[in-house]
Amino acid sequence: MTIDVSGLSAKELKALIAQAEKQQTKVLTRPKAAAMRAKINQYVKDHGYTIEELYGAVSTASSDISKKRTGRKPTKSAGSKVAPKYRNPANPSETWSGRGRQPRWLAALVQKGKAPSEFLIK
Repeated sequence: MTIDVSGLSAKELKALIAQAEKQQTKVLTRPKAAAMRAKINQYVKDHGYTIEELYGAVSTASSDISKKRTGRKPTKSAGSKVAPKYRNPANPSETWSGRGRQPRWLAALVQKGKAPSEFLIK
């Protein structure tokens, strides 16, 4: 951001400097974003809620920025969640929706001769 100060009077420059110093103090003294996020999450948790319950699905700022930079509109399916269809028997927390590339755990089991249908979630 560039501000053309060449046409400002001494009084206007002094006011601009004072405003900039005030903003700088405000930015430097406020809590870090991660610390503030942690406080908010704890407050919400202490009152028996989750962020998702209060605000719905929270999008990340980086994904919003990347959409703005590309200039493309997101597709209807962008960001939509799909229920998992396959589960790793060795580690039940690992699941796969059936979309995109097979995860390594499933590809390794298929390579050993197993059928993907054996790992369907019932």
